[in-house]
Amino acid sequence: MARATKAISPGDGQHRGRAWRASCLGLESSLSSGAAISGRPQTLGTDWGGTAIGTLYVVGTPIGNLEDVSPRAQRVLAAVQLIAAEDTRRTRKLLSALDIHTPLVSFHAHSSARRLQQLIGQLASIDIALVSDAGTPGVSDPGARLVAAALEAGHRVVAVPGPSAVATALSVSGLPADAYVFVGYLPRQPPDRRQLLAELARETRTIVAFETPHRLRAALADLAAALGGARTVVIARELTKLHEEVWRGSLAEAGELYRKRQPRGEFTLVIAGSSPAPAERWAAEAVREALAEVRDRGCPPRQAARAVAAEAGWPVREVYRLLDHPAAAASLTEARNGD
Repeated sequence: MARATKAISPGDGQHRGRAWRASCLGLESSLSSGAAISGRPQTLGTDWGGTAIGTLYVVGTPIGNLEDVSPRAQRVLAAVQLIAAEDTRRTRKLLSALDIHTPLVSFHAHSSARRLQQLIGQLASIDIALVSDAGTPGVSDPGARLVAAALEAGHRVVAVPGPSAVATALSVSGLPADAYVFVGYLPRQPPDRRQLLAELARETRTIVAFETPHRLRAALADLAAALGGARTVVIARELTKLHEEVWRGSLAEAGELYRKRQPRGEFTLVIAGSSPAPAERWAAEAVREALAEVRDRGCPPRQAARAVAAEAGWPVREVYRLLDHPAAAASLTEARNGD
């Protein structure tokens, strides 16, 4: 794994800030003069007074396996002047493993409005990286507050993409991922959780949710009650870690499994969407009229039968029989004459 450049000695004073990091990383100049960090524009924005405005980098970090950190993320974390971390203890371990010594400040769900304003104030003169406990900031964590405030204050916000438990779980689930609904952590309180699941019962897109070990059993029971025990679920546990497990089965089977097994680790649930409601079956007379209209446009019999069947909720074979049956042919003629 590539390692970030070590800091030079404390005796170099101010040069420990932007310039030395940019120089050691092969950047053209210091960050304050607008040098790029892998895709960053060459010039910073300015406020109405002409003062340089710092950039907030939203940096994805590993969700378990340290080897998943990108070279770009390492460069940015080493080059910025401050890192706002959801949990400074966890982030400090990551930085230590990467030999990065950028100062840390905490920013989490319980951070005060004062801390938020302090960070926005610091962005007036320095660049800051935002990281979560694991994965991509702003996805089911408090980082979205800082991003929104930075944008409102006119700062540039740059994404440094990285691992995501949502995308990782979807990619190995075997369920459709062209469209999905992510609901974050399921509500803590049973009434709130059941209300949400009732709203999702007819959702046809794949559903992705996070859940904690101590609430998993209750959540699986509520999911089976709301969506049906036969609904397919993929339970991704400890993704990218030593004890990673991806289990597939029905919600009923999942509930039975975890009644016998103690839930441990971090869970991402990927749940199949509801099957689309079947089309309401048309009355025979409506099918005959539709067939007459389609055939009058010059549509071949089999193609006409397929087109009408798709709309009418009828099997194609039954619709085609209407075309071939003498009585059906007479009805078609009558239908057209009646117009």
